[in-house]
Amino acid sequence: MCSDIIRTQIDMEEKIVVKGLKKHFGDFKAVDDVSFSIEKGEIFGFLGPNGAGKSTTIKMLTGLLLPTEGKALINGESVFKDPEKVRENIGYMAQKFSLYDDLKVQENIDFYTGIYGIERSLIKERHDWIKEISGIKGFEERKTGDLSLGLKQRLALGCAIMHKPPVLFLDEPTSGVDPVSRARFWETINDLAHDGTTIFITTHYMDEADYCNRLSLIYNGKIIANGSPGQLKEMLADTPIFEIKTDDAVSLMKKIELGKEILEKYYFGQHVHIVASSTEAADDLRESLIKVGINIKSMDRIDATLENVFVSLVHREREK
Repeated sequence: MCSDIIRTQIDMEEKIVVKGLKKHFGDFKAVDDVSFSIEKGEIFGFLGPNGAGKSTTIKMLTGLLLPTEGKALINGESVFKDPEKVRENIGYMAQKFSLYDDLKVQENIDFYTGIYGIERSLIKERHDWIKEISGIKGFEERKTGDLSLGLKQRLALGCAIMHKPPVLFLDEPTSGVDPVSRARFWETINDLAHDGTTIFITTHYMDEADYCNRLSLIYNGKIIANGSPGQLKEMLADTPIFEIKTDDAVSLMKKIELGKEILEKYYFGQHVHIVASSTEAADDLRESLIKVGINIKSMDRIDATLENVFVSLVHREREK
């Protein structure tokens, strides 16, 4: 959905630059020496488990939280020296949509028109644009709280980009939204990126991470991997990963012992994925599981997915 074509159709320039960013709360290091840069028109995914430091990073980059140390430039402006100037150049959409449920749809749009100081001559054009990209035309007089979650999501996005900012921050914007709404949302994100908007997005959905141009994986406040989706998958390209299908995944997990031969195990939906040191080690595991009464329906080697990479890297960090 997001291809390298996007990056060749735009002028390449850094819109977000982060160097040595830290945020400590007492002895707790929520963000610990994070650095990255994002170019114009890129969709940059920032991934990590709960508590990894994603939201703290976004709050610092949007000027809502001062860092303990480090530098950050948004559209060439220092976030920490001139936060007001930075806010003029960014849009921000939180997981809990910043909408007023007791207001009508049109009233929410009017409110954000005022917040962003849209010039009077541009108001109608911007309103029509927001209604088009969000698909809420015809719902203007409906109470916002009565909208479906998908419509709320698109309305929140529309309000966040009312002023057409060059940089857009999205904090888990599709959480809880149905698959059809998620797909439509990503179509809009791609259109924005194609037109040059730089997008910084956090998400828990690994299939969505595949839509990004580049990714950073953060764990315990530190970035543990960077690269395109393809580059990250290459990290496990030579590692034997197997998907085991059985009637009782819980019992299966209990019977798999980790060590030098079987490096990792984790649930993957109703199945179990293992990372083995070799194909022979996986074959030996299969035989031992059958001997202890585990019904193995199938055990197939699979290509690494982003979820495999994500889980594998987090497991390795936990074992350090």
